[in-house]
Amino acid sequence: VCHHPPISACHAESESFTFWQDQRWKNKFWGKSLEIVPTGMVNVTLPRYGDHYEWNKVVTCIHNVLSQQRYLEHYGEVTIQNLTNNTCTCKITFVKSRYWGSDSNKNEVQGTVIDQSGNVIHRFGGLWHEGIFCDTLPTPKCIWKPNPQPKDYLLYYGFSSFAMELNELTPNLKPLLPPTDTRLRPDQRMLEEGMVGEADKKKDEVEEIQRERRKHLSKRGEEHVPRFFKKAKDSCGRDVWLTNGTYWELRKNPGFSNLENITLW
Repeated sequence: VCHHPPISACHAESESFTFWQDQRWKNKFWGKSLEIVPTGMVNVTLPRYGDHYEWNKVVTCIHNVLSQQRYLEHYGEVTIQNLTNNTCTCKITFVKSRYWGSDSNKNEVQGTVIDQSGNVIHRFGGLWHEGIFCDTLPTPKCIWKPNPQPKDYLLYYGFSSFAMELNELTPNLKPLLPPTDTRLRPDQRMLEEGMVGEADKKKDEVEEIQRERRKHLSKRGEEHVPRFFKKAKDSCGRDVWLTNGTYWELRKNPGFSNLENITLW
């Protein structure tokens, strides 16, 4: 929804849940590492239970950013609150690894569920790349574990199956999408097909088109207006970007091919 400063927004819903967030972030470069410090809250509502959960994101650090041995680390504290019921609160700490620590100390997570009086109801912990265990249940057990990585995932940038499928474009879907859908972005498609040199060249062309568009808007004293999201205030008075509910209706009637669309690539 915004390029400078960078702000991304998303919205997803089904019969079981509604999920939305907008994310703003600041980067801090420390020579060999890059910290990504996010702001903005993540929201999930569960209509079956009448619950609305809200939580923050932690810092993500890319270590060895200029070498081939890059790896991610997350650290900080997440607080999960139910905005419709204050029976309990969950606090999760992503532990920052020690510089000289072993690999067994990386990706550690510790958490507690606390009631209204501050009493700890549950404790849990583990490693976010292996699994999380709760030891305050009648029988201690694993309460979460990541899905196994797909075959040859290292050849595909370490993507999960979900991430690999995000760029899938089927013949029956292509005519329905707005031309700004990233599945239609040419440099991204070239990169997926292994055309690295061509992708780099096309990426430069795409970015130049977008810079020119910003210049023209600036000369006319105009600002980009997102098509599918609107700016609003949340219950705490914070600026947020929320869906305006038009995407599916526009896709169906009259269809994006019959609308005026901006040229991004």
